[in-house]
Order: sequence, then structure tokens, then C-alpha cells
Amino acid sequence: MVLADWRKMVQAQQARFVTASLAEGARFVRAVGEACSDADQVPELRLGATFVDVSSRDEAVAEQISAIAADHGLTADPTAVAQLEIALDTADLPEIGPFWAAVLTGTTDSFKGNDILDPTGRVPNLWFQGTSPHSTPRQRFHLDLWLPPEVVPDRIKAGLAAGGTIAYDDEAPAFTVLADPQGNKVCLCTAEGR
Repeated sequence: MVLADWRKMVQAQQARFVTASLAEGARFVRAVGEACSDADQVPELRLGATFVDVSSRDEAVAEQISAIAADHGLTADPTAVAQLEIALDTADLPEIGPFWAAVLTGTTDSFKGNDILDPTGRVPNLWFQGTSPHSTPRQRFHLDLWLPPEVVPDRIKAGLAAGGTIAYDDEAPAFTVLADPQGNKVCLCTAEGR
């Protein structure tokens, strides 16, 4: 099921609901909290002055939240969601993964598979992209910016207008790699085509 208010990012569905005030957002957050507190997958909410961002791994919960938003007269802005993920190229994940997990989250327990996921959401996800062994210097870090699919063409256009180039787009719309004028790269990622 695809929900109109939501966009799939790297780990979860995300939505932004627009509010007229902090108080209106707080009322919405409270209603969601009361309705979803017993869900198997409790949603994460972030309250701002004129918006509430919601992340949910459960589509049924996401659908319930959209219904609550409609009851509160709120509209969604699905093009406003984004998630930043940092990628590190490595030929030896077991050697460096525990270090990055400990530094970024305080524990090696957050290192699972090819990812370091901060359960508190304080730092962006770090994932490790397998590569062949190589000598330094070679680009090792790049950013993965997860966006709604309909936002990506405008971001590409803006990046090109600002001096960037398309480095790789053979797997678009799943991801398109842009390079800045010095060759540093960013992947614009979507859930489409994966």
C-alpha cells in the first residue's frame, strides 16, 4: 500500500504534516501518542513551530496517523521529507565498523550488518559500501540523501546549476550520483526501483 502523505526513505515511511502553530502541532502529537502508544512499531515524531515530522515502519500505523491528521484538519507536505545517510567505502568492514559504531553512538551494539544506526536518531546513519582494497587517497566518504522521488529532478537541476555534474545515473531513479566541481560526490536516493 502506498500512502499519499508518506514517502519511503531508507528505513521507514516519513511524512511532514503542516500546522498553523506549535500548539496545533502539540495537539496532533498528543493524539498520535494516545492512538499509537500500544502499536508494535511505535512511530517517531518531531514537533516544530509549523510542522510535525513523523517516521513509521508500520504502514497500518502510518495510515492511522494520516487519519488523525485529517481529523485535525492538517495537510501533508510529502515533498518536505528527507533523510541524510553517510556512506563510507571500505574493503574491510569488520576492521572499522566497531570503531565507527563506538564513536558515533557510544556502543558497538549499534553496528549491524553494513550499517550503524543510532537508535536515538541523534546522528545520521552510517553505512559501509563494499569496495576493493585500494591505497589512499581515494574518496572514502560520500553522502546519501534520501528524498521523495518527485523532488529529485529539481535537486539535480539545482546541483547542475551550482556547478555540479552527473557522475552516474545508470540506476536512476533508485539513485543518481552528482559530483561537485572538485569531484566530491553525493547520491540522491529514492525507494523507487529498489
